Amino acid sequence: MSTTKVHQTRAAVEPLPDAELDRTDRQILRALQRDASVSNVALSRKVNLSAPACLRRVDRLKKLGLIQDIVALLNPRALDAGMVVMIGVVLDRSTPESFAAFEKAVTQVSGCMECHVITGEFDYFMIVRTRDNESFNRLHAEQLLHLPGVRQVRSFMGLKQVLSTTQLPI
Repeated sequence: MSTTKVHQTRAAVEPLPDAELDRTDRQILRALQRDASVSNVALSRKVNLSAPACLRRVDRLKKLGLIQDIVALLNPRALDAGMVVMIGVVLDRSTPESFAAFEKAVTQVSGCMECHVITGEFDYFMIVRTRDNESFNRLHAEQLLHLPGVRQVRSFMGLKQVLSTTQLPI
């Protein structure tokens, strides 16, 4: 079984504002989004560059912060994480301290894939993956209700995945 790196966007390098992307850079990024396991030689053929020139470009895109990580996308169902739950969270106070405490604690929630500060009726929106209703109920009782500063948790169970992609439009 292959190992994957935990990805947290707050630890990512911020892209440099003056990053100029030409057609070849964009081709490289599109190809790597489709299949990051492609060898440098195969990638260089796809974008019509020599292997050393392609490798230099990929390294440059990494240094610019445009390529954050190279990971394996795993099958959630095969790993007993087929149920997706979207969770709206309202904190009891809107202070920098309460936000910081929540954000630190949410990184420890089992199966939490994403957490976003949002506008509207919730302060945060989380995406959590779990096995089934029973395991989510346990997660809710043992972890979600004990997150610091939480006043309200509203859960939305995914019934059918219509679209899921990791590919950004380039």
